[in-house]
Amino acid sequence: MTGHVASPAPSSVPRRTWLSLAVLLLGVAMALLDTTIVNVALPTIRTSLGASEATLSWIISGYALAFGLALIPAGRVGDRVGHTWVFVVGLAGFTLASLWCGLATGATELIVARVVQGLAGGIFFPAVTALVQLMFPGPVRGRAFAVMGATIGFSTALGPIVGGLLIEAFGADEGWRSIFFVNLPFGVLAVVAAIVLLPRTAAGAGARGVDVVGLVLLAGSLVALLVPLIEGQDLGWPAWTWLSMVGGVVLMALFGAWEVSVVRRGGAPLVPPRLFSHPQFTGGVILATVYFAAFTSIFFTISIMWQAGLGHSALSSGLVSVPFAVGSIVGASQSDRLAARLGRTVLVVGTGMVALGLVAVWVVLAAVPAADLTHWVLLPPLLVAGMGSGMFVAPNAQFIVATVERSEAGAASGVIGTAQRVGSAAGIAVIGSVFFGTLAVPAGHPTPADVAEAFTHSAALAMAVSAGLALLAFALVFVLPRRVTR
Repeated sequence: MTGHVASPAPSSVPRRTWLSLAVLLLGVAMALLDTTIVNVALPTIRTSLGASEATLSWIISGYALAFGLALIPAGRVGDRVGHTWVFVVGLAGFTLASLWCGLATGATELIVARVVQGLAGGIFFPAVTALVQLMFPGPVRGRAFAVMGATIGFSTALGPIVGGLLIEAFGADEGWRSIFFVNLPFGVLAVVAAIVLLPRTAAGAGARGVDVVGLVLLAGSLVALLVPLIEGQDLGWPAWTWLSMVGGVVLMALFGAWEVSVVRRGGAPLVPPRLFSHPQFTGGVILATVYFAAFTSIFFTISIMWQAGLGHSALSSGLVSVPFAVGSIVGASQSDRLAARLGRTVLVVGTGMVALGLVAVWVVLAAVPAADLTHWVLLPPLLVAGMGSGMFVAPNAQFIVATVERSEAGAASGVIGTAQRVGSAAGIAVIGSVFFGTLAVPAGHPTPADVAEAFTHSAALAMAVSAGLALLAFALVFVLPRRVTR
């Protein structure tokens, strides 16, 4: 598919519309920042609440999975009642859940609060895309989505730095709580501004209802697969973990059969089966899942190794991610222009750089002694990986959506968003299992050097898995169309 993007004319859009976009992007930044800001706080949460290794994985994966499962039904509800009110309700819930996370007194309570926070984020996030579609005319819409893509990449990469600064400023116990409390003023501001500025249009008010049975089957399947991946290593892989994974596969098959039956009855399925009649779309969904599994897991690995293993501060751990953050900003800022000029090549280059960078990080962790690991050793590969990630994250969805008919674009976007968050959750589950499953600190009274070597060894193995996923994403990117009409 080919096309040309006309030069936008920002002056044709009222100032109020650009202010509305700023409000939407503030919500986007909050939701995406919380996917990574928690990473640097995991070691302090572990000591403060006495959390297990599985709990640490749940804190990240529970948020991502709940976020992903809420995306599609929230979009359908927005079509019926108006996207502005869905955005406001979801963002208000996200802000209150952030308060709950910061006040949590135990590990289980924190996990539940994080799941609620993820659900609220998944409720308001689809409204952002829908409102941008409604507020901006065709020629300017591309620029608005480019800014949104840059915000996503920037916020995700900035999370570890902000988390490190907050923990350094407020100390271990209050510091990890502050990473949730920081959402409160921004959330209140965004909710008030949204009520004042966003349009009241209820586009698609005649849309059909949510496929509740399909949602339950999909959620049950993913939870049945995710729980043993997170808990299995900690419990020694008892029989129920294998039975749960088999049950997850069965539920997924039932979900597919149910969606087909909904279509035959003339209903509105949660995930339209016709989308997967396009082989390129199927490959693109797998690509999104695999890429986000690789991308979001790397700082989970580095943060725990850097603090719990090497004994550095949370701020030092956050600073390790600075090259990746800078690279993401640079890559995202150029991705829209490069996508228009080079087509799919920008995604090929982006995933290639991420794979190259993560392979290099793995080599560093495997070859360099723990005592010699510094920010400077990891700077070049993380900078390369960050630039590649910025080039991929911003434009990837439009290339995947381009594999289906225009009439299917909305449904395809929802599926892609869900696949990205499910990939994030699964990636953390798998990487956490590898990391903690191979961690063997010597018994008795191990020296700091012994601890550092044990954590670095496990981090190298976990990073090898992340690098392998990135290489798979690079191979999958070739299923997408060479160019798209945007």
